[in-house]
Amino acid sequence: MYKKILSAVNEQINSQVTARYAIHLAKECSAKLYLCFVAEKGLSDDSFNKAEDALKGLFLEAQRLGIDTEIITATGEPVQKIEEITKKEAIDIVFAATRREDVRRKFYKGTVARRLLLRLPCTVAIVRVVHIGRVLPKKILVPLKEGSGNIKEKAYFISKLARVFGSKVFFFHTPRPIKKFFHGEIHLTRGELEKQTPKDVMAFADNVQKEGVSYEIDLVAGMAGKAITIEAFAKRHDLIIMGSSGRSLLGTIIKGNPVEEVLRETPCDLIILKPKI
Repeated sequence: MYKKILSAVNEQINSQVTARYAIHLAKECSAKLYLCFVAEKGLSDDSFNKAEDALKGLFLEAQRLGIDTEIITATGEPVQKIEEITKKEAIDIVFAATRREDVRRKFYKGTVARRLLLRLPCTVAIVRVVHIGRVLPKKILVPLKEGSGNIKEKAYFISKLARVFGSKVFFFHTPRPIKKFFHGEIHLTRGELEKQTPKDVMAFADNVQKEGVSYEIDLVAGMAGKAITIEAFAKRHDLIIMGSSGRSLLGTIIKGNPVEEVLRETPCDLIILKPKI
């Protein structure tokens, strides 16, 4: 499924950690890896040199693993240039790291991460790095929601990362709370929660199992964003993989955005995956 993988690299350490996720995925998929650096206008010499050194180090690391690797450098606006390169090289998936300011901005407004998710014609994996230098996740938490779509590709992505790292996958679903007029929210037993588990959530888990990856599934009632971060912290997960939110800005304002909540509060590395439409 992934034959060409691109990772955006800059002078920041979190982009280099992100590139290592791309390197491991390229190894598992026998894919070609593109390491891409776009120098923005006004970039300092020190930042340029740091990015160049990072590219060289990552290139050598990928080469040692036997990965067909190419370095691409460009000058200009990062999102525009990455979009051009993605189309020209027919890239299947792009990895990019969040920047420090992304975590603080409401609704991702104006961030490079948000613009990449919206503009690129391929699958996009946005990575928030929490643990610098530790890219060996043994416990991967995967929040699932009803109607998430693109089950096969998401299952493929998760399975490939789990296999290359030898990870166990923990699915996590928060059923919608049931409310009755005048009575407020009703608390359900685990058996009742299991009956509410949507068929597409179970189909997702089955697709991962078909790839030879073991998993567990847990159901917890509550607000999705908060429940995910508590689960990751309490059970010491190393990585969270969740789909990008399809909510409009208005819907986000009214109902909140679980992805944004987890982006701000995650206790471990987080990958926000947006499969190709």
